[in-house]
Amino acid sequence: MTDAPHQELLELALEAARRAGALLRDGRPADLAVAATKSSPIDVVTEMDIAAEKLITDLISAHRPDDGFLGEEGASSAGTSGVRWVIDPLDGTVNYLYGLPTWAVSIAAEQDGETVVGVVAAPMRGETYHAVRGTGARATGAWEGERTLACRPAPPLDQALVSTGFNYVTEVRVHQAAVAQRLIPLLRDIRRSGSAAVDLCDVASGRLDGYYERGLNAWDYGAGDLIAREAGAVTGGRPGERPSRDLTIAATPGVFEPLQRLLEDFGAWHD
Repeated sequence: MTDAPHQELLELALEAARRAGALLRDGRPADLAVAATKSSPIDVVTEMDIAAEKLITDLISAHRPDDGFLGEEGASSAGTSGVRWVIDPLDGTVNYLYGLPTWAVSIAAEQDGETVVGVVAAPMRGETYHAVRGTGARATGAWEGERTLACRPAPPLDQALVSTGFNYVTEVRVHQAAVAQRLIPLLRDIRRSGSAAVDLCDVASGRLDGYYERGLNAWDYGAGDLIAREAGAVTGGRPGERPSRDLTIAATPGVFEPLQRLLEDFGAWHD
């Protein structure tokens, strides 16, 4: 295994996200339909998810044929270089299906098991967020140009704006709604965007004080988790654990700890 230059990985991820975002934004058919379902009949895949993942994996493979892949729509290979690309070609598929603007392309590069590069492109916002481990997080936008990202100073928990998401399995989402019902009186408010990648970048951008969700996969949070951490946020899962399917949390320091405690007390990680 050789040490891949992180800047090279970043530039490749940015180009792949840019092209996939343009495909999704400009190539969305007027009669877009569901191509398949996953965990339940409302957890959908469209033809555009599949096309975007193929575009990304083909582009990266052309430049780095020995790298591995883990993609939401089935891309899976071990590779031999020590670099693995973790890809969600369309995070927020239901939003996209309905013509809502909150969706993103998420691409992370892992080196020997650690995320070193993260890119999240949100074409309908005109923004792309990116980070390289140890160098901070940045965003480029059509309206604000390039800027360094920093999470918000911590407010008291009862003034914190926190986002979450809901699973597509009915029994799980019923429990998640019960947890949210207990949290709402203790926070400023709760938001629900429909894209984990965008929520994590909103924590990084100072647009949210915190975010949590149960049931995410590595491709959902891989890039956004790094971007949030590099912007100064704290990320994790259950106490002492990394983000996982059990629980993913990202929040400004000072909000993370009390939010994590409440989620643990409320049993946010189980039915």
